[in-house]
This record gives sequence, C-alpha cells and structure tokens, in this order.
Amino acid sequence: MRFDILSLFPEFVEQISAHGVVGRAGERGLLSVHGWNPRDYAEGNYRRVDDRPFGGGPGMVMLIEPLRAALAAMRAADPAPVRVIYLSPQGRPLTQAKVRQLAFMPRIALLCGRYEGVDERLLQAEVDEEISIGDYVLSGGELAAAVLIDAVARLQEGALNDAESAVQDSFEGDGLLDCPHYTRPVEHALGSVPEVLLSGNHAAIAYWRRQQSLGRTWLRRPELLNEAELSKGDRALLDDFRSRWLQAVDEPDDDGPDTV
Repeated sequence: MRFDILSLFPEFVEQISAHGVVGRAGERGLLSVHGWNPRDYAEGNYRRVDDRPFGGGPGMVMLIEPLRAALAAMRAADPAPVRVIYLSPQGRPLTQAKVRQLAFMPRIALLCGRYEGVDERLLQAEVDEEISIGDYVLSGGELAAAVLIDAVARLQEGALNDAESAVQDSFEGDGLLDCPHYTRPVEHALGSVPEVLLSGNHAAIAYWRRQQSLGRTWLRRPELLNEAELSKGDRALLDDFRSRWLQAVDEPDDDGPDTV
C-alpha cells in the first residue's frame, strides 16, 4: 500500500511513520510513505503557496496552482489509481469501519491543509473525499494524516506481530470497547489482577472479558450500544454488570466501579 502526503511539512509525517507499527510495516514492504511539498511547485522567488481570502477576514488560503502541480507530479510518479483525501474538520468522521475500507485501497493521497484552508475550487476538482479525526481544529492536517496512516497500517496483513491484536481492538467486530487488560505482577500496591484471569478457565475468561467489554462501553460510550447487535446473552451480561456496578458505586471496593 502506498501513501502520498501533500503537505508543507511532509517530512513531519514521514518521520512519524518511520516508527512503531507503521515503521515495521514499511520495513516489511507492506506500505510506503512519500512526501510532496507544494512549495516545490510554486513559482516566483518567494515560492508563495498562500494568499489572502476574497471577502476579507483573517488568515490565508492555500493557492490552487502549487497544490495542483504537486498533485499532478504525485499522480505521474505512480500509475496506480489513487484516492485523494483532504483532512478537514468538515469531513466525515474517521471511524474503524472507514479505516477498514481504506485498508483495502492500493494507494491513498492525503492532502494536508494549513492556514485557513485550501481554495474550494481545488477541493472540488481534485479531492475524492474529506475526512475528520475529531470535532476540533488543528494547525494543519499533518497530525491527522499520521493518525489515519497508523490506523490503516495496523490492518495490513503482517503489520502486527500478532494479528489477533487487531481483531480484539476497540470498535472492531461488534463495535464495542475493548475489555481491561492486566500483566505482571499479580499483586501490586495499585491492586490485584482479577482472579478469573489467573484461573486458566478459558470459558470463564471469555465470559468475563465479554461482560467487561459490554460494561465498559455502557459506562464510557453508551451510544455505541444502540448500534451494536446484542444477543440475549449479551443483554443478560450487561444487566448483571449494571446491577453490580450500581452496587459497587454505593459500596466502593478496591477494584473500582468499572471492573466489577
């Protein structure tokens, strides 16, 4: 899979992408990240890439021609079809379902805006879709690009040392949050590992994890339960979790109310 980053700071995204899961995926030949700086395609002594907005107002708007030339060079560098995504707070939210869809694409170009944004005419002519990573505003699209690349890279076959890790992540499968996890030591000043996880009883562990996943979703992102397809067994587990959680709130113990 190939990512092309169109940004005034493409090296920023490239550097982030050289580490962790994304870096390992690159080393394994599963994906590559290529940067394109619109300033390299701007004309004049000052290599200008922005200008004041028509109609007045604060800030600057990125010019059409440097971006258009950078996009043309990007397309010419590889004949593979490319989907151009503009990272914008006005775009559709980036969800795990969307990440799974993007993970199957052979090539994605990420357009990173700066200042007040990009000339609308360029967006209408060159961009296939806009994506947002949240309802807030960043100084530019570079961090959003890094987030999207990381999320997609994790789903490339062979990127993770244990493929099961991706399957068990929050929002995967049924769209619920993941259950809590523990490791050594068993006993600590901050608390103890739940006994069921030490039992070796795989059925009991699966039962506990499913209930914790349901309960944690109810506590932290209850709206996700409205979209999840819950079985009768799931609903029974959730009802039991709610009952014990409410009791734990009235009579708090060392485990805390979200691991009942």
